[in-house]
Amino acid sequence: MGQDTGSASCEEKKSGSSDDNTKCGIEKLPENDNSRIRNVIAVMSGKGGVGKSSVASLLACSLRRKGYKVGLLDADITGPSLPRMFGIRGMADSNGFAVLPPVASTGIKIMSLNLLIPNEDDPVIWRGPILAGAVKQFWTDVAWGEIDYLIVDLPPGTGDVPLTVMQSLPLNGLIIVSSPQDLAAMIVRKAIKMAQLMNIPVLGLVENMSHAVCPHCGEEIPLFGHGHGREMAEKFGIPFLGNLPVDPKLSQLCDEGKVEMYQTNIFYNFGPEVLLTYTRNKV
Repeated sequence: MGQDTGSASCEEKKSGSSDDNTKCGIEKLPENDNSRIRNVIAVMSGKGGVGKSSVASLLACSLRRKGYKVGLLDADITGPSLPRMFGIRGMADSNGFAVLPPVASTGIKIMSLNLLIPNEDDPVIWRGPILAGAVKQFWTDVAWGEIDYLIVDLPPGTGDVPLTVMQSLPLNGLIIVSSPQDLAAMIVRKAIKMAQLMNIPVLGLVENMSHAVCPHCGEEIPLFGHGHGREMAEKFGIPFLGNLPVDPKLSQLCDEGKVEMYQTNIFYNFGPEVLLTYTRNKV
């Protein structure tokens, strides 16, 4: 209590070490022999209920439509939803050396704890360190193969699992998901500040559930009030990727396991050029 959570806490920081792969004695996990992953992007929010898994799925689908090889790592261990959204049921297979991620209809590879338990309705009642260990195993023990983009769907908050991913996986950056409510915006700011403390680039912010569209006249209705996504992005100097509406069609497709059929242009300009631009401007 009373300590500065953003202050240095290990000998490497005291000595001024600049090794990005070793911070406070924690090294980035190496790839296994069955994986070649070029870029890792996490999708994060400070709170639950903002549609983070939907945004992660739409990002993965958008990149896949551009021809990239894409994987989705469901790091929300206690609330996994990605397999159901992509219509994947049953248990994941193994080649005897590593777990084989199931492949969705468009070729997106997916790994989730729900693919390792007999019944998808069984609760996962684990403490933080075990949750973090499971996420590490999704990196070290899964045969991802050739992947251009691995999208990591983080659980809400700034606890053990997001911290583990930021420290242990070679993240290229984060995408932050917010919603219009002032409370959500306040908590999302915590996530942005955590990323800054961990020296993880924030590649952009998406404001989800920004409005609903009247099916009769096309009027945009701000169900949760005026959003602050663009203003928040400008305040922190990060790109604002855009707004996503409350869309019953998206909810229906997710329930039916057909999220890949949903069309949105919000990530149309998101790809290698975003990573290159960020590196050129920020490093």
